[in-house]
Parts: sequence; C-alpha cells; structure tokens
Amino acid sequence: MEGGSGELLERWLDSVVATPGLTALSGDDARRVLLEDALRAAPLLREETGPVIDVGSGGGSPGIPLAVSLPERTFTLLEAERRKCEFLERIARGLANVEVVWGRAEAQPADAYGAALAKALAKPPVAAELCLPLVEPGGAAILWVGETADLDHVARVAGHLAGELESSPGGLVVLRKLGPTPEGFPRRPGVAKKRPLR
Repeated sequence: MEGGSGELLERWLDSVVATPGLTALSGDDARRVLLEDALRAAPLLREETGPVIDVGSGGGSPGIPLAVSLPERTFTLLEAERRKCEFLERIARGLANVEVVWGRAEAQPADAYGAALAKALAKPPVAAELCLPLVEPGGAAILWVGETADLDHVARVAGHLAGELESSPGGLVVLRKLGPTPEGFPRRPGVAKKRPLR
C-alpha cells in the first residue's frame, strides 16, 4: 500500500485500539482481524460497480481499509450508535470518498447501492436480510462469515430478498441481487434479529 494510505490506516488502527468500546483486540490480532481481513474483499469489490455501504461499521472495519485501498469508489459507513459515528466522522475527515451516516439499515433507501458489506454485524442470515435490500439489482452483498456458518440458511434468506448465494470464497459470502427488493422488505427495525427468516 502506498505511503500516505498506509500511514492513514496505521493511524486509524491505532485509534480503534485506543478508543474504549470499539474493540477488545490489540496488536497483531487487531491488525489481522480489522485490517488484513477487511482487505480480503478488495478484489471482490473491484468486480462490482456503484457506491458501497458498510452496514454496522462500528470502528470502521471493513469500510475504512477498503475505502483507502479503493479511492475511486464512494463508501457510506452506516452506524446506529452515535458515539461510534462521531469516531468515524473524525477518521473520515481525511477521506474524500467516505460519508458517515447515523442510522439503521432498515431505514435506508432500498436498491440504492452497488454493494453492501457486513463484518461482525449479526449472524449471517440476519446480516443477509439487513444488507440485500440496500443493494440495487445486479449488485452484491458481501458478508464475512465464520467456519460454522449455515450457508444453506443464508441462501434461503437471499431467496426471500430477490437474491442468491453466488460464491463463498474463504470466509466471505457473495450474495447477488437478482431483482428489486420484494414488497414487505426491509422489515421494521429490530425484526430481522428478533424473528430471523428461515
């Protein structure tokens, strides 16, 4: 990564680790999980078009590392907690391609983004429901998932939302949006976690 970009990411990573309530990770673990793991999606995003939204951005992973590595793309960092938004706004002052939005996924415009990202947002089926309505037809939701993720369940949820499970390359899942968001979605805030789709 180029000098200026690398320095910005180092400052961001140090800030995340030093700010209470953003992560319990430190040192090499923080670098691996928050930075290196986030950047694994860069090749996938290069294949997509349109603006990108990082849903539940928290301390800014994966949105900040990806925005720095893909400066030609516009990124929205969506976060429901005001305190975390204030942190993200301070970081985003140095990034012309980043906007921070305080709000919930269910309240954002449907079919508006080329790609939606979710890392540590919720269980994968819930993350799929929160992300796919935001994506325009032809776009993709990219989810970070663990080894025990039930990909069949994720695929069924994607089917409810005019999407399909396209691929699952090494801990990432790509859900392709095939058509407009169906009537009745997104459901009201909080419903996806309380009553997950089956």
